[in-house]
Amino acid sequence: MENQEYKILLVDDEADILEFLGYNLRKEGYQVFKAKSGQKAIELAKENTPHLIMLDVMMPGMDGMQTCAELKKIPSLSDTLIVFLTARGEDYSQIAGFEAGADDYITKPIRPRVFLSRIQAILRRHKQTGLTLGVITVNEFTIEREKYSIIKEGKVINLPRKEFELLYLLVSTPGKVFTRDEILSTVWGDDVVVGDRTIDVHIRRIREKLETGNIHTLKGVGYKYEEK
Repeated sequence: MENQEYKILLVDDEADILEFLGYNLRKEGYQVFKAKSGQKAIELAKENTPHLIMLDVMMPGMDGMQTCAELKKIPSLSDTLIVFLTARGEDYSQIAGFEAGADDYITKPIRPRVFLSRIQAILRRHKQTGLTLGVITVNEFTIEREKYSIIKEGKVINLPRKEFELLYLLVSTPGKVFTRDEILSTVWGDDVVVGDRTIDVHIRRIREKLETGNIHTLKGVGYKYEEK
């Protein structure tokens, strides 16, 4: 099966959830690893370098947010996607999850067919993004798509995958207004549903990290990047 090339790490303190998700993923040919705690997840992730980590938010001890933040510090996992699994509503979990560096978000309860469809869509984007590879130099930034590299005044700035892809899309055509639908389609994919505030959270974090005022909001329309 073509899915055998993908390694997925499941992290949840509930054994029945791990068994349920693991069974459905293995049936589709994925390589599956399981952890019941954040600390064990970090150990397994270092050992196996999974393509995707599915992380429960509510866990005792080191919760999903803390675990995600620690995983993001590991250089060998820079290309690993992190997807939060939670029953909480968007107002807290989704926004807090993106703040911690998550790439996507799946809510409980989980229906197997929908779950597998989401996983396939997420991994497709991992394999081939809709953005063109290349190097862009604009204002004080040099952005290299293939290396996920941003250099500002000689300093390298690291962004989570979705923040990088969103920035790259905007700077690829300075002055062009990208609608929210265009951004969601290109960066997240048409078959993935994310909350209305997802883009806003990512834009705010990009502005903060790059210390730039060149990303402009057009209320009710979308966003654009302006050259000085």
